[in-house]
Amino acid sequence: MGIRLSILDQTLIHKDESPTEAFRHTIELAQKAEQWGYHRFWVSEHHDSDLVAGSSPEVLISHLLAKTERIRVGSGGVMLQHYSPYKVAENFNVLASLSPSRVDLGIGRAPGGLPHSIKALQAGKTDNATLPEKIAELIRYTREPVGSGHALAGLKASPIPTRPADIYLLGASRSSAETAGSLGLPYVFAQFINNDDAEATQAFEAYRSLFKSADGSRPEAILGVPVIVADTDEEAKRIADDYRIVRIHLKSGRTITVGSVEHAEEYGRQAEEEFTIEDRQAYVIYGSKSEVRAQLLEAQRKYGVEEFIIISTIRNAAQRLRSYELLFEAFSEVEEAATVSQAPRV
Repeated sequence: MGIRLSILDQTLIHKDESPTEAFRHTIELAQKAEQWGYHRFWVSEHHDSDLVAGSSPEVLISHLLAKTERIRVGSGGVMLQHYSPYKVAENFNVLASLSPSRVDLGIGRAPGGLPHSIKALQAGKTDNATLPEKIAELIRYTREPVGSGHALAGLKASPIPTRPADIYLLGASRSSAETAGSLGLPYVFAQFINNDDAEATQAFEAYRSLFKSADGSRPEAILGVPVIVADTDEEAKRIADDYRIVRIHLKSGRTITVGSVEHAEEYGRQAEEEFTIEDRQAYVIYGSKSEVRAQLLEAQRKYGVEEFIIISTIRNAAQRLRSYELLFEAFSEVEEAATVSQAPRV
């Protein structure tokens, strides 16, 4: 396949469904993704939500690694601003030791929850390190003991695995791209959060131009994109029409994407500042297999990406599973046809 396809799953909770059932759907999707041939399977981090169940990606990753055999499994992403880089390194060093060469550590920049949950996550926190500083510290901890000259010289985030987790930075702005480039990390632009074409283009350009590698690595640009595939264009449109994106704009200048208007209102109440809510049709690439494949190939050409991480907002588990199956078929069938056409004739 000319481009890699991967999945970011949010463990969506459908109406009248329990979190246990939602996790079972995630497990099934991971197993099917491995069977079909997807490259990696990531899970998200959200807190204090009745719409998604994935509040602890490290725990879920461990379970998924045990339920699969080959597919890469990771976070998309851990909200590092809430946590100690040392503890995150320990968690992922354990995972990488249990499943060598299969673990990804994706780092997210969004808060991942409402103000009260953020306050609870950061209870007792005293350091004021920036996110780039925390990422750099995390990279050190996952690779080797802290060097001399550091206040914690000799400290190890044991166990140190033979193959540490691969670290990725997820973002939706030029700023996040610049951070990924300056640290020499693979970068995922989250188009399901920000579908501004100009911003995506600028982010990828900044990432490539500022990329610095200390170990010979090259820029790895990935697009995280929302996709819905159905057997017909009409069915896909009907499903896509049900989905909206909701943002809350706070008077302080921050803008946060949330799961529903109700979540936006609650966020504003907890933030205790004036706000406005933006509620509009969500950006989604949708259609039949051929239609979606054409749109993704155009995005590949436009941004020069090597991989798509697909997120599906379909709450019905059966429809969501079918969407991912059809998407992989859309690319594998064309590849098979090309292979047959190039075979020597006898």
